This record gives sequence, structure tokens and C-alpha cells, in this order.
Amino acid sequence: MPIKPITPLPRRTASAALALTAAVALAAQATPAHADSNAVPTYEVKINLTTAALDSAHAPLAAVKSAFGITGSATSRSYAYYDTDAQALDGQGWDVRLRHKSGKDFEETYKKRFAITGGDIDAALDTANDAGFDSGDTNYEAEVDWGYSKQTLSFSNEKSHSASGYSGTALPTGATGLGWLSKDLPGKLADWNSDGWGTDTLAAARVHGPVTSAVYSGAWESSDDASIEVVPVVAASGSGTEYVVELSFKTDSYDDAADLHADAISVADAKGWLYKGDILKTQLVLDRY
Repeated sequence: MPIKPITPLPRRTASAALALTAAVALAAQATPAHADSNAVPTYEVKINLTTAALDSAHAPLAAVKSAFGITGSATSRSYAYYDTDAQALDGQGWDVRLRHKSGKDFEETYKKRFAITGGDIDAALDTANDAGFDSGDTNYEAEVDWGYSKQTLSFSNEKSHSASGYSGTALPTGATGLGWLSKDLPGKLADWNSDGWGTDTLAAARVHGPVTSAVYSGAWESSDDASIEVVPVVAASGSGTEYVVELSFKTDSYDDAADLHADAISVADAKGWLYKGDILKTQLVLDRY
């Protein structure tokens, strides 16, 4: 039987094949390769309560403590944030905080936030990975903050500074604190956006705060790290004091966090203590101080 000659691809088909090959190659170049897998976050459920949960001394009611397993007496902590008047760092999702817990060294925290849309934590982790925040960077701890209706992914770089010479929860002057934070500035923030952007922006920052809060600790359901923090802040009018009440639970498990979130809202709502919204303490301090 005679062998039939091979029919060459029509010009249009061959061109289409070449175009497809080129498109695949371009797509591969455009898709960033993740050097490491996504970070694995822990979870902190944060539910705000109304001031109906406080007594006349602005401490949690005994019934509130009992309902959420709070057994510890109050401890104090003071903290302040550093940003420009225009909040340039916050505008890029960065928070720079100096905190002093009673009897402890100062804590310097540099935190980068990524929005979580529609509960899609994996998508936020992908975005963070593309920005260099992945499982291989052990300088940052990943956490999902789970509020009443909002979730945020954050990566925190924690450093410390000796509290020698400072008693209680006292903080240094704004200039001194800025000097400490600038000296310890991590590389990711130092060169965020462009070389030296973070360094220059923090150098132009000022102190916002401080505030001093009372924290009551305990354990509830699956979380052995439960707390109620009462934070006095300057009222929006500029005079007087408002009290922010935050109930929080930490856990390593998404499923546990989901249960804690649902149960805390249910209990607080049934008791008439629930604030049906999300109060961002960082933003309040930046805006009001």
C-alpha cells in the first residue's frame, strides 16, 4: 500500500500553535514563583463589648468574667503608635508600635496587614506570599484577626528593648521611642515601596498616644488564652474619655477560632453586652492622638 504523504499544518493552524506557545510562556513569566509555601497563621478572635459590660469603676462585671472564663486580676500595659500626621505607614498597611507591660521589657512591633475578602484566607496568604511574607520568613508571625464581621491577616516582627530605668508601664518620650524603633527597623519595612521608603517615612513620624489599658486574663472553651482588655481613649469630640472593651481568644486552629467566634457572639448578644461592629484600636489611637 502506498504511503500517504504527511499534510503540513495549514498556515493559520501553525500560527495559532505558535501564538499559544508564546502565550503560555508569557503567562509563566507573569505568574510569580513562590520561593516558599504560604505561611501558616494562628488566630485571634476579637469581639467588642459595649460599656454595659463594665461596672462603675470601668472594670468588667463579675457576670461578664464568669461568662467568658476570666479569672485573673487586672494587669496594665501602655502603648503608642508611630506614624506621620498623614498616616503614611498605615496607608500602606503597616503599624509600628511600642508597648510596655508592667514588669517587662519594651516590645517593639512592626506589623504588616493584608485584607481578607469574603473569608478567603488562602487568597490573602497568596497575596502576602507574593509580597515576600511566606513560611520561610521566620522573623514574622502570621495571624488572622477575626472580628465581629471583619478578618485581617497580619505579619508581626517583634523585637525588645531594655526597660531599665523605667518603672511600671512608663513609656519613653516620643523622640526616644522613635530612635529605638528606627534603629531596629526590619528590612521589609525599611525598603517597602522603594529603597529607603520605610526608613524615611518612620523618620518623619511622631508618637500617637500613649494609652494605658487594663487586661483581665483567663481561659474559655478551647482557648487557654482568653482576655478582656479595657482601653480608655480620648473621645471623638476631643474632650472626655471613651472606653473600648475587647474580648479576645487566641488559638492555633481555624475550626476552634470559628467556634469561639460564633459562641462568643451568641453569649454576648444574649446578655446584652455585644457591640455589633468592629472597633479598630490602632485606628482610634492614630486618629485621636
